[in-house]
Amino acid sequence: MRPIEFKAMKTSICTYGFIPVRAQAAEQAEMVTQLLFGEVFTILQSEEKWSYITSHYDQYEGWIDSKLVEILPDTLVKKWEEADKWIVPGPYIKVISESDNSTLFIPGGSAIFFNCQDRNCFQIGHREYYLSGSHNIDKPNKNIDEISKAFMNSPYLWGGRSFYGIDCSGFVQVVFKIAGHQLPRDASQQIELGQNVSFVEEAQAGDLAFFDNAEGNITHVGLCLGKGQIIHASGRVRIDKLDHQGIFDDDHKTYSHKLRIIKRIIEEAKRKL
Repeated sequence: MRPIEFKAMKTSICTYGFIPVRAQAAEQAEMVTQLLFGEVFTILQSEEKWSYITSHYDQYEGWIDSKLVEILPDTLVKKWEEADKWIVPGPYIKVISESDNSTLFIPGGSAIFFNCQDRNCFQIGHREYYLSGSHNIDKPNKNIDEISKAFMNSPYLWGGRSFYGIDCSGFVQVVFKIAGHQLPRDASQQIELGQNVSFVEEAQAGDLAFFDNAEGNITHVGLCLGKGQIIHASGRVRIDKLDHQGIFDDDHKTYSHKLRIIKRIIEEAKRKL
């Protein structure tokens, strides 16, 4: 629950591959989500070791370690936020810091504003970075099938949004972000979007399938691939069979999730395998 009587403070940019966002101001507290590199956030409250923040991308709130907050001029943050940015394709890229020639791995879904004179270079504060390797920054990948499969075998992690560890709704959100579409963070929010798909047989690549428990609560979401297949984060990012009952786990020869509904979120997401 959000603490009361907060006053908005400074904004900043995530300058790490990701920053864990926790439910409480403690290292052992539950991680509820992650900030990805290049995402902007507002500091709502600062304590000695912890800062309570809200992400500008999906309005998620929580506590982050204050040591991970980069102190940046408001004008720089505003310009970064308003600029057209390249969304890093999955699962990750490598960048080099000019100052000390160190390496930083930036996960898919991160946002980069190329604000230097050199084509593949960007700067945040006093740090200048350049891309390592060959990347097509002019033609971002919009194919949700390809984007989602790049995360195959990433381990499941509650609150995760990167290839290091990712949860079911974080996986869907990041895949759509790379493809150029913004979704809310949680499955219970994502289900409110789009149009119903009446039958599993009509599901197309890019549709979202939602699953519930015995109490009727939405507990899982996955990305339809068409032809009776679904890719989702459960133990790891994997592809399973999908039918009118739910997800069938071939490894254990049983249904792992009970289907509630399939939603068509965006027409552009429809792809053929």
